Amino acid sequence: MRRRRNTVTRVGLVLLAVALIAALVLPLGGTVFAATEDDDAAPDASSGAPVVLLGTGGLRWEDLSALATPRLWTLAEEAGVANSVVRSVRSSTCPADGWLAVSAGRRAADLPAGTHGVCRRLENAVDGAVPGWEDYLTAAEEASYDARPGTLGELVTEAGTPTAAVGPGAAIALADPAGAVVGEYEPRPQDPALLSAVVERAATEVELLVVDLGAVRDRGRPLVSATDRRFSGPEEDAPAKATRAWPLTGPDRLEQVAVLEARAAAVLDALPEGATVLLASLADSGSTPVMQVTALASPSEPAGMLESRSTRQPGMVQSTDVLPTLLDRLGIEAPAGLAGAPMRATPGDGSGAARIATLIDENRHAIAVRPLTAPFFSGLVLVNLALYALVTVGLNRGFLDRAGRWLDRRRSSGWAGIGRAARALDPDRALHALRAVAVTVAAVPVGSYLANLLPWWRTGSPGLVVYTATIGIAALIAGLALARPWRRQLLAPVGIVAGITALVLAVDVLTGARLQLAALMGVQPQVGGRFYGINNSSFALWATSTLLAASCLVEPLVRRGRRRAAAAVVAVVGLIATVLNGAPGIGADFGGPPALLPAFIILALLALGVRLTWRRVALVLGAAAAVAISFSLIDWMRPPAERSHLGRFIETVLDGGLFDVVLRKLGQNLANLFGSTLTFLAVGGIALVVLVLTQPLRRAARSGDHAAYGWLAKGSSLRRLEADARMLRPALVAVAVALGIGFGVNDSGIVIPAIGVSVAVPLLIAVVAAWLLRLRAEPLPVQPETTAR
Repeated sequence: MRRRRNTVTRVGLVLLAVALIAALVLPLGGTVFAATEDDDAAPDASSGAPVVLLGTGGLRWEDLSALATPRLWTLAEEAGVANSVVRSVRSSTCPADGWLAVSAGRRAADLPAGTHGVCRRLENAVDGAVPGWEDYLTAAEEASYDARPGTLGELVTEAGTPTAAVGPGAAIALADPAGAVVGEYEPRPQDPALLSAVVERAATEVELLVVDLGAVRDRGRPLVSATDRRFSGPEEDAPAKATRAWPLTGPDRLEQVAVLEARAAAVLDALPEGATVLLASLADSGSTPVMQVTALASPSEPAGMLESRSTRQPGMVQSTDVLPTLLDRLGIEAPAGLAGAPMRATPGDGSGAARIATLIDENRHAIAVRPLTAPFFSGLVLVNLALYALVTVGLNRGFLDRAGRWLDRRRSSGWAGIGRAARALDPDRALHALRAVAVTVAAVPVGSYLANLLPWWRTGSPGLVVYTATIGIAALIAGLALARPWRRQLLAPVGIVAGITALVLAVDVLTGARLQLAALMGVQPQVGGRFYGINNSSFALWATSTLLAASCLVEPLVRRGRRRAAAAVVAVVGLIATVLNGAPGIGADFGGPPALLPAFIILALLALGVRLTWRRVALVLGAAAAVAISFSLIDWMRPPAERSHLGRFIETVLDGGLFDVVLRKLGQNLANLFGSTLTFLAVGGIALVVLVLTQPLRRAARSGDHAAYGWLAKGSSLRRLEADARMLRPALVAVAVALGIGFGVNDSGIVIPAIGVSVAVPLLIAVVAAWLLRLRAEPLPVQPETTAR
């Protein structure tokens, strides 16, 4: 009874210590790192000079040049510039979608025109009302992004700000929630001279002027009218219909850009001195998502790179940042719940041309990685499944014997030779090769991040270069993990691969998460999901690598019986890992702490030698949930403009939008579960651990050398493996807890356990292979001689 009380006391002390440390560190982490962000005061609203939004679509930085577009080029050289992510509800963004993002401050979209990449043409307001407004409201309700079209019009009306809109897109931006355009409205004249006259008159009377310059569209991707029925019908029939109905004719891209240049020049020349100009391309030019042009020119700010709190990346903003930026420049307080944040220009070195070249290069990087991610993940799945098959089938003595006899019956001498080679397979060589391959496979994920240090997208064959670099880096890491000084240590490869993975991710997240952007296993900027912190794929690697690395660190302590010291080390590593993952100013991952905290607490308890019960597990989960929610509460207590998605989640809950968020994330989770090849990776890895690396070796221990895997294990029990690697089993339990909870609370679903399995299971295979090699190196026990009587 006394021993049981002591155990319960130890459990309580561990939980209390973690909770107290977290309560002290989490606010500090959130405050300190938030203070490192741009805390400059908002620019004063201009007096006498208006704020002007020049909206367009399909305009990319490579479309501009000093010769072809001199006025736009001059504006860009004197402004803060950035690539803009215009992702809306669908993968490609139509002009109406972009203008609705300005109006609502959130992702919103027009009703689909019947085919991917074909958008409805914008129409001028009629009697001050936006045509199709009811369609926009219906689409916003169906999208479940909590968008409220008309937010900008409502806010400027309440603030008494004089406004004017020129062109159909501007009417959408300045409409109120009922679809009526606030302020003055003018259709956009076709003649640049007339447009200049309209702008010159309006600019002297208003504080906010919005001008729709028109959009650049790819050939074969026209804007269709709302009544055009040529594209109605099933989505899968749309490409054929589009080809038949719209031949590849009309103005080419250069001609369309020239029209935009003429209109922009007419507007800019008509503006009074001191005007603040925001040039924003708000839509894609076709069905392929590409980052767009954004430039902010203000007399009070230097030229440089634009950034916002929504991306935290210099030179990268979102279309949802346009509304907060306009409100910021007008001195109107932004309401809570907006998806974006005000843009700020950070002074940069070099000329405007150099900054534009940098943005073009980053856009090419993002475009180049997009078609390579699917083959990469498919290859990762196939390589892991092949490794699992090799362990399951290739090392099965019964299978090898049967395969050899079957091949002997073939008439070809070549087949017979393969059969003899299969039966004569040297187990030591096979295990050495298996260990090397397994460690290399486990290092592939971190290799895919490190490959982004090379400018592979600038080469003639970017796919070949980045794949080769990833495999080469993984092989170098594997060579380090299997180096001679620690070759005989069972957990050394695990500690080195996991430690390098964790270190790379930690350095990356502390320096702005640049490695994750446009990486094979990172984030694609065009998707607009995450630009900073730790994304879901990186979280799976982070959780797996930190737990495995912590287990390897405390293995010597546990073997020497210093369990309290081991638990303390696990607690420190877990605390650092959780803060880096969940603090608003660093990892900003809402779904990370609820998975990391229970996993590390369980790992600490197992390091202490405490037996897990359902009651203790429930207590651990409750404490972890409480600490995890504190991350979001800390972020929510900051000013609305400074909140990350953590604080906005709390705001959504308070506004009653939790149900919509849960439904959207559940739908994404189920779609990933049943529509991703990573499901095979997760299921295959779990099946290998349960069916191959446990039961067969146990049967080998009972059946001796005649068992399927007995020729490798020499009749040894798995209990021997647990004794030789004390923290292996606790590490696997903790990883399973983290990946299981991550699967449940994140919208990526099966992606999280699958990526975690791609690291953990190959490393487990490497440990088992090394252990079997150790067994085979030991001399067989001498059997005592029996004396005949």
